[in-house]
Amino acid sequence: MDDLPQLPKTKPAFSQDPHRVRELTERNLESAIGREVRAFRRQQGLTVADLAAATGLSIGMLSKIENGNTSPSLTTLQVLAHAFSVPITAFFKGYEERREVQHVKAGQHIEVERRGTRAGHQYNLLGHIGSNDSGVVVEPYIITLSTEADVFPTFQHEGLELLYMLEGEVTYRHGDQLFHMKPGDSLCFDADAPHGPELLNRLPARYLSIIAYPQNG
Repeated sequence: MDDLPQLPKTKPAFSQDPHRVRELTERNLESAIGREVRAFRRQQGLTVADLAAATGLSIGMLSKIENGNTSPSLTTLQVLAHAFSVPITAFFKGYEERREVQHVKAGQHIEVERRGTRAGHQYNLLGHIGSNDSGVVVEPYIITLSTEADVFPTFQHEGLELLYMLEGEVTYRHGDQLFHMKPGDSLCFDADAPHGPELLNRLPARYLSIIAYPQNG
């Protein structure tokens, strides 16, 4: 029990920078156009050389456009739009698209029932963003286990899950391991293994559960 691997003492070299901000200049628009040009080319199974032959643009120019290193003229965009058989506005889709955000005030969360939920297990959904360009769906819940809660370590679903204990104490199972969870403890795991609260040590128990899984389609 409680044999969760310890975090490394040295700082891990994560590739994702949470404080990175995209350039708020014209270069951002050029990058967005470049991504769309590359996406259309690949969707149609064309190499850069194929596209150069179809449009009369040089391979070097097309590479600069796809990498966001140059600002293509409207004439160039018209030539590319004709080659791909798409409207010229299609190249601006990634730049203009709306990025979703949800703000849930205290007490305004949605109580939901998840598959496998038993009496005494209350799930409050804190927000949900469905179809999006990240390719990931995230479901954040506040889960409350009352004195009537059943014990059943049988959850199993796709994705990754993070638990953060807020109140009470539970012994939580993941696969063949047990973890005694107290307020302030967290557990991050592959949710494809059987998992769930096995012992309700001190009730009521309440914890944050964040589930992330690939977006289908």
